[in-house]
Amino acid sequence: MPRLDFVSHPLPLGNLWICGVDEAGRGPLVGSVVAGAVCLNPDSPIFGLKDSKKLTPAKREILYDEIIGKSKAWGIGEASALEIDQMNILQASLLAMKRAIEALANQLGEWPVKALIDGNRCPNLSIAAEAIIKGDSKEPAISAASILAKVTRDRQMKILHQQYPQYGFDQHMGYPTEFHFRALKIHGPCKEHRRTFAPVRHLIQGRLHD
Repeated sequence: MPRLDFVSHPLPLGNLWICGVDEAGRGPLVGSVVAGAVCLNPDSPIFGLKDSKKLTPAKREILYDEIIGKSKAWGIGEASALEIDQMNILQASLLAMKRAIEALANQLGEWPVKALIDGNRCPNLSIAAEAIIKGDSKEPAISAASILAKVTRDRQMKILHQQYPQYGFDQHMGYPTEFHFRALKIHGPCKEHRRTFAPVRHLIQGRLHD
């Protein structure tokens, strides 16, 4: 039997569930920030869970299907580029996490007893929450949530690439690469670009001053 990479937070007895929560997409210049929330099922273990950034895209896809199929419940939440511009990326990330937990609770039919949040800040919740720095490398439920969030966001960027192929979103997933910078300078931002992020903001300001 494969060895688990780490030991999970113990689940309470009965139907009291702990969920892991993580987000993907804080750094890109375009698109939503996406969060995942997962309650793992101790009767259906998933092997190989780890921080999504340490997995290949192919492995993330495989684990994504396992998480969807084996978890007690899961949820996806997001905050749009417009919401990011309106409230800043930190608050938008926390909002996406809250929405993911709400989606999980709707699927579960009840609220989890506690949320384990990757990072050092917790969203405003009506349940107990614990922020865990580098939690995606320490807690399997957070690792699972990070995989859901990353795969979901990457799929969104591939769809966005079909609408705006000139930016190469399917290659850099919206991150500030040299190719992305060149495309921005040539074509300007699309409607999904985050206009408060410095490279996009400076480009817009420069064009207004031309």
